[in-house]
Amino acid sequence: MSGQRTRDVVVIGGGLVGLTTALELCRHGVDVLLVEKHAVTSPQPKARRFGFRSMEVFRSLGLAGTVRDAARDLAGHDRFAAGETLATSELQPMWGGAPIEPSPELVGPEPPSLVAQDVLEPVLAAAAADAGAEVHFGFAVTGVAPDAHGVTVETAEGPVRARYVVAADGARSPVREALGVTRSGPGAVGAPAVNVYFRADLAPLVADRPFNLCTVAGGAFASVDGRHRWVFMTSAGRQDWPAVLRSAIGAPVPDLEVLSVLDWCPEVRVADRFRVGRVLLAGDAAHVMPPWAAAGANTGIADAHNLGWKLAAVLRGEASDALLDSYDAERRPTAAFVADQSVRRSSARGVPDQEMAHPFVLSAESIAYPEGAFVRDDDREEPVTAFAPTGRAGVRVPHRWLDDARTTSTLDLAGPGWATDVDGGERVLLRPDGVVAWRGADPDGPERHRRELLAARALPGGSRDRRGCRDGDP
Repeated sequence: MSGQRTRDVVVIGGGLVGLTTALELCRHGVDVLLVEKHAVTSPQPKARRFGFRSMEVFRSLGLAGTVRDAARDLAGHDRFAAGETLATSELQPMWGGAPIEPSPELVGPEPPSLVAQDVLEPVLAAAAADAGAEVHFGFAVTGVAPDAHGVTVETAEGPVRARYVVAADGARSPVREALGVTRSGPGAVGAPAVNVYFRADLAPLVADRPFNLCTVAGGAFASVDGRHRWVFMTSAGRQDWPAVLRSAIGAPVPDLEVLSVLDWCPEVRVADRFRVGRVLLAGDAAHVMPPWAAAGANTGIADAHNLGWKLAAVLRGEASDALLDSYDAERRPTAAFVADQSVRRSSARGVPDQEMAHPFVLSAESIAYPEGAFVRDDDREEPVTAFAPTGRAGVRVPHRWLDDARTTSTLDLAGPGWATDVDGGERVLLRPDGVVAWRGADPDGPERHRRELLAARALPGGSRDRRGCRDGDP
């Protein structure tokens, strides 16, 4: 495999973000090699909640139905429960009893999905291989050496040459460290915690109250498949875990088996650069945050969606290399914001506060890029007291069904290419990732601004300013 040819992109890391990046690049016709040091996909459940925007990304890849099929074990497990023990717990009112407005179908074409990471990753790995990516697990990278024309990826099997590299190699990213990229943020934001992953048939005990999370004295249970697989989150420390689990369950469990114990600490660290020349950071390599609502995984999937079309446009010669600067301009402040919200909405041990876990509070749909590859020619603002998206430039296009059968959304207009729609007499230019790039009355505006953005002549800040941005590596 090594040294055979120069790949368009080498993706380092075969987790959720690396696999989604490979899928995005394949969708745009890019030659992709993905390498992962571990021999298999994640053996840990880890992330389980994938939000509206992540499911929209999977929809654009033709995988939403496949993901929902993989998520069937946790279908309907969207409630919180609480009690002294699991046996005495009761389901809690949704979102503290507050009505959910708007209804999910107004937000997007795909509702959120609960599926464990160790179930989802093999699905994405198979899809990436089917899409044409070259996928290798058990393939360790020992170094990266970027230069003006590409990147040499050093491996035990020999060097691999790439035009660009996406490092999705985790929170301890050797690539990020080798490039000397520093990180900012408060660091640890809570006490050390532990996830105890165990197997036990608890379905008879909780059959009348299917839950996503159940808080009990001393910790919380997370459903992995709703019957046999569970995670107990609690304070770190060496303990007799079977005894701790039986006490927290509060009922006899003769078949209980501890599968693994994972120590971790909630922390916030965001890379100070998401791009170093021809190497781009994504997922945990770029940003680490507490696990509220799988915020890190969902943010990483959005990274992949943002980056895929930009890399493809540059590799095809349609866009200036400087377009890739907009990846940092858009995704780095977004990651910092989501990380901050994740801290605010989590307890010190990483268990979400159900009163603040409203599904729309932190939805990516409401996040407006402060700057990036878009042109903001008007003063349109998104409302902050109601869900009423306006189609502002720099924000994901509002979802509207385009047919009576409710099979085609406005989001389906975009990708893999650009798209133009008309809304109330205005023309709306959509990027391949569904973000509004420009809107206005000028009939020549869509094509003119598309060319301008691809050439990166407009400030990668989405302002009316037309100062040039440099070509080539930052």
